[in-house]
Amino acid sequence: MTEPVADRPVMPGYGILAADQGSGLMPWSEAERRLTVSHDYWCATVAPDGRPHVMPVWAVWDQGRLWFSSGMRSRKARNLAADPRCTMTTDDARDPVVLQGTAEQVTEPERIAGFAAAVNRKYDSAVTVEFLDPQVNGTFAVRPARVIALTGADFPGSPTRWTFPPA
Repeated sequence: MTEPVADRPVMPGYGILAADQGSGLMPWSEAERRLTVSHDYWCATVAPDGRPHVMPVWAVWDQGRLWFSSGMRSRKARNLAADPRCTMTTDDARDPVVLQGTAEQVTEPERIAGFAAAVNRKYDSAVTVEFLDPQVNGTFAVRPARVIALTGADFPGSPTRWTFPPA
C-alpha cells in the first residue's frame, strides 16, 4: 500500500495549530498501530432512506483495509449493499482514528480464510470459514479514502488527515 498524503484537517473554531506546530503531523504508522490494537470499532452506514445507522463491530486492520463481518440480513450489511460508503472508528475517543471509506464484500474463500485467521488471533475466538459463508455472514474489507486521527493530550497540535489515492 502506498503511504497516504498527510495534512492538517480544517476544523474551524477549535484552535487547531498549523501542521508544523504542536506535535505536528502524526506519522501514518501511528494511525495504523491504533487501527490494529483497537478492540472494538464503530461502523456507520446510511440506510437507503437517508437514516444514519451505527453499530459496534470487531475488526482487524490488514493489507491496508479494515475488515469486519456482519450477518447479511443485518441493517449494516443491507445498507452497505445499497451504498458501500461507510465510516469506521476505533474505540478510543481520546486518541481516535476515524476512517472514511468504501466497503467491499469479500467472497473469495482464501481471503475469507485469511480474515477468519486474523480475527481468531486477535480475539482468541474460533470463527470458521463455514460461519463466514458469504450468503449468510458477509466479510467486508473497508478501503480508506480519508482517515483523521488526533491525540487528546495535544488536541490543537495533533490532528492529522490522510488522503488516499482513488482505487
